Parts: sequence; C-alpha cells; structure tokens
Amino acid sequence: MAVVDRVIDVPPERVFAVLADGWTYSDWVVGTTHVRDVDETWPRVGSRLHHRAGPWPFSLQDTSTVLECQAPSRLVLRAGLWPAGEAIVVFALEPLADGRTRVTIGEDFAAGPLRWARTKLNDLVLHLRNKETLARLSDIATRQRPDG
Repeated sequence: MAVVDRVIDVPPERVFAVLADGWTYSDWVVGTTHVRDVDETWPRVGSRLHHRAGPWPFSLQDTSTVLECQAPSRLVLRAGLWPAGEAIVVFALEPLADGRTRVTIGEDFAAGPLRWARTKLNDLVLHLRNKETLARLSDIATRQRPDG
C-alpha cells in the first residue's frame, strides 16, 4: 500500500469541501483527465463519480464509488480503471492544533491485473502520483474562499 501525507494550511472542513466537490477531481487527482458525471448525492456512501483516466487515445472510462464518508475526517473510495483493475483509496483528514490539516492518502490495488502485478515499483509510482495529488489538492483548498 502506498501512503502519503501532507499538511495543508486550512482546516479540515475546507479540504473536505474539495473532496465533496466531485467535479474538481480531474483538477487535482493525477491521472484523471475528465469527470463525465457526478451523482447528485456525492459524497454519500454508494454515490459515484464517472471519470476518464489516462492519456488519449488510450484513456479508460470508469467510475469511483464512495465506500465510506465521515465528513470532514474520512473518505474511502473504490476507484475503477477497468480493464486494468481497481484501487481502494482512503483520504484521512486530521485537524492540527494550529488550524491546519494533515491529509493522508492510502491507496492499494484491490482487484484486476494491477493487483496481480503488485510490486515495489507499483508502490513507488502510486507514492509519487499521490504526492503530486496532495500538492494539487492543497493548491485548490488553500485558494478557495471560505464562503465557497
């Protein structure tokens, strides 16, 4: 499992507001190139985000489904990228005493060929990808106005 964390200079509610806006995922999730649709109930358990990932013309269409949502502290997704497989992605938001937030992403391949081909190289690629993902999430969360 690849685990990455970053301290973001806003409270957990501001960070979670970005997670709760499914339409922004292609702005900050590395590899997601287009969000096609987002269920109106996002990020409630069972709701889905329909996305495209990967470079054209090889991009794949699939969905990510919310498995667990505890705003503003935790969001767990099953991220699909079939036929390559799917991953379980856990976002944990920890409030810090100074008003900032420690955000941790844990990601592991859960099914499909990516799971069967699990290697240290896969973990390294996920680690680097999620480090950049958290940098982009931080940029968006810190630039949002608190009133929306």
